[in-house]
Amino acid sequence: MPFTCPPAVQVFGQHTDEFGEVLTYECLCFLAQLERNVGKRRHALLEKRKVVAQQINEGILPVFPPETKHIREGDWIARPPPKDMLDRRVEITGPVDRKMVINALNSGAKTFMADFEDSHCPTWENNLNGQINLRDAVRGTISFYNAKKNKNYTLNQNTAVLMVRPRGWHLDEAHVFVDGAPMSASLFDFGIYCFHNAKELIKRGSGPYFYFPKLEHYLEARLWNDAIVLASDFLTIPIGTMKATVLCETILAAFQMDEIIYELRDHSVGLNCGRWDYIFSFFKKFGRMSDMVLPDRGQVGMDRPFMDAYVRHLIKTCHRRGVHAMGGMSAFIPIKGDDKANKKAMEKVRKDKVNEATKGHDGTWVAHPGLVKMTTDVFDEYMPNANQINKHRTDVVSESELLDLGDKGTISMEGLQDNVAVSLKYIEAWIRGIGCIPVNNLMEDAATAEISRSQVWQWIYNSSKITKTGQVITRPLVSKVIDEELEKLPGGKFKEAGVLLRELLLSDELAEFLTLSAYRNIIYKTNSML
Repeated sequence: MPFTCPPAVQVFGQHTDEFGEVLTYECLCFLAQLERNVGKRRHALLEKRKVVAQQINEGILPVFPPETKHIREGDWIARPPPKDMLDRRVEITGPVDRKMVINALNSGAKTFMADFEDSHCPTWENNLNGQINLRDAVRGTISFYNAKKNKNYTLNQNTAVLMVRPRGWHLDEAHVFVDGAPMSASLFDFGIYCFHNAKELIKRGSGPYFYFPKLEHYLEARLWNDAIVLASDFLTIPIGTMKATVLCETILAAFQMDEIIYELRDHSVGLNCGRWDYIFSFFKKFGRMSDMVLPDRGQVGMDRPFMDAYVRHLIKTCHRRGVHAMGGMSAFIPIKGDDKANKKAMEKVRKDKVNEATKGHDGTWVAHPGLVKMTTDVFDEYMPNANQINKHRTDVVSESELLDLGDKGTISMEGLQDNVAVSLKYIEAWIRGIGCIPVNNLMEDAATAEISRSQVWQWIYNSSKITKTGQVITRPLVSKVIDEELEKLPGGKFKEAGVLLRELLLSDELAEFLTLSAYRNIIYKTNSML
């Protein structure tokens, strides 16, 4: 049974009765209006990204934009956050599968960021089921029965405040065409959630709250603001009701923090230190520069000068503008069956969260319910009030500090092997429809996998050497490592993952996102236009 579509709108994904409840005729009309008003500018801004990338390849490094100096120097502030967003000391994040949604909302965290992006694999079924799960969660009717455990999952009386992260501007939704072309995945995720839930959330004393990922320019924030205004007008809800936190997870966005908040000032509730994507952006933007080569992934932490400057600049900027400065994700997760290893991992998480709280962050992220209490205890100790917005930093972060990598560190064969293994395991899971997996007691999602594969590409391009032996990292060496790691990983979709990873690592050009390359492996097979 096909979806009932408005003129010039086509849906190629599988139809079910439940999916039809989400992609109604009226909802598709709304999605089409968003796409027709915002889509062309999105494509223009994506082209602008290519121009900026080429300029960097030519040696033109990012700076604070001279044309927006008046915004950086102005005394403006954003609208105050709504009551249920004042205290965000612990935010749990995760994909939108049904059990995860229930457990996260029940976790004791202040907010739950339901993720259609880096921890989510955007198959047609995952996307639509995720929207159904959020619809039911908003109305308090969501439940899940685990037959293996004979256990029912339902919502507690008190739950976390719900936020939603749609996919980034760079992604298309290949199963929905508007005027003959695939629509923006960002607008697809954002639009369906708004259409079905905005008024219901407001009626229940909350609102439609979002996280916006992967922005590289303040004009991309303006585009999101225009989408919010358009959606608010269409749904007849007051301007300023929708709220958004922007993940500052690209090096280019770090030079435009004031401007990004300014563009969303009626809707902004802060910026977030998306640390893993931020590191990935360094590899992507500076991958061809021999003096910007970073050591093994495990040596690139928050103590690196460029990471410390990024954090200080974000906290100072957010608090000056009256919005939250949110901390980032620790990749460690609880380790079952090994008390010694678990204690060591939890101490690393605690140290990381103490560092965030004492530097001035207003909250932080965790990926596992087992980390909520410990992290809450840390912020309760160091942040007795709802937030620290009234604490203003006075230090000034320079352009050069944001680009200061610090010491060169070391590159090891083990680091190369780990990068290849993580990339293979993540891509294999993604092809199977899974967006985040535990690897070596770390939670790996698209962002951490991007670090691994882009770092290997950078090492190849710059003929980097294994520090201990002096061996040059070449395409043949990396291809050999891929073969060796594949021998350890039989079955599943690893053969398919190996083909894709080899393509990504051995190419003359660094692919923008591995998910762009891998998307073709998961799109609905009957879409003849793809």
